[in-house]
Amino acid sequence: MAEPPLIPRPEGLYCPEGRFYIDPVQPVDRALITHGHADHARAGHGAVMATRQTLEIMAIRYGADFTGTREEAGTEARVNGVKVSFHPAGHVLGSAQIRMEIGGRVVVVSGDYTRAPNPACAPFELVPCDLFVTEATFGLPVFRHPDPLAEVGKLMASLAQFPDRAHLVGSYALGKAQRVIALIRAAGWDRPIYLHGALQRLCDYHIEQGVPLGELRPATIERGNKAQFAGEIILAPPSAFAAKWAQRFPDPVLAFASGWMGVRARARQRMCELPMVISDHCDWPALTRTIRETGASEVWVTHGAEEALVHWCRKQGLAAQPLHLVGYEEEPE
Repeated sequence: MAEPPLIPRPEGLYCPEGRFYIDPVQPVDRALITHGHADHARAGHGAVMATRQTLEIMAIRYGADFTGTREEAGTEARVNGVKVSFHPAGHVLGSAQIRMEIGGRVVVVSGDYTRAPNPACAPFELVPCDLFVTEATFGLPVFRHPDPLAEVGKLMASLAQFPDRAHLVGSYALGKAQRVIALIRAAGWDRPIYLHGALQRLCDYHIEQGVPLGELRPATIERGNKAQFAGEIILAPPSAFAAKWAQRFPDPVLAFASGWMGVRARARQRMCELPMVISDHCDWPALTRTIRETGASEVWVTHGAEEALVHWCRKQGLAAQPLHLVGYEEEPE
């Protein structure tokens, strides 16, 4: 019996022929990384191959010595005889799907991806394959994400209704914050947007990479002048909402941008007054559409509602299985 092209291991998804892991959650000799979110991109590997932007994002987050050797993914490379190439995933800046030719089959590991337009990164590229490894973060039929511009419209309406209140928008530091800023600009907001310090460096990096974000300012309150943020937009990591930092602003409206805001219990748990359903992952229609369009005859499903998507695939006549990989979060900071 032929050895499978990829094997789930505690360290991550392993390619025996190429002797490398994809997005390993533990230190390994050689890792191929799909994108810079912390549950996919860890420090401490002997060698890391990724897109230039992902390598630079990892250096920003972990320091220049996050790996022994950096290998920038070009248009095509061979890793211990396995032909690999990286293709845009549309998830965050630098995110990629990894295409491999193994044993006469084309295998694509998608990482996290989205089909929705995202001005903060390159758009998703459909890669035909025989075996498609897909995430299932929102892998239930109930998940159908609304128009993100309409969700930002809720923020604009709240600003008009409550001009004396600061509007704090919880946004993850890599990808979500920059996408939300771009959407706010698309909605016509040309005033400064204020940032928690934890978001500043990655926003600066996006600007360096040519992503237009407009005027950004530090969310620094002058002594005794809370009113300076009345009617303003402040972006912060969600963790800041539980700290005294958020209490310094005038009667803040707490908003949170996430695909999970479509689940009312999640919004209540976050004590969120203004939930904005903005996701950097595919919803159910986009997941199933992508699987069809790849032409894959076999689908492996990971991190999310695996069983539901596996069931759908099998009903379509596709060979499918869940991977049950551990260490991947729903939507990491």
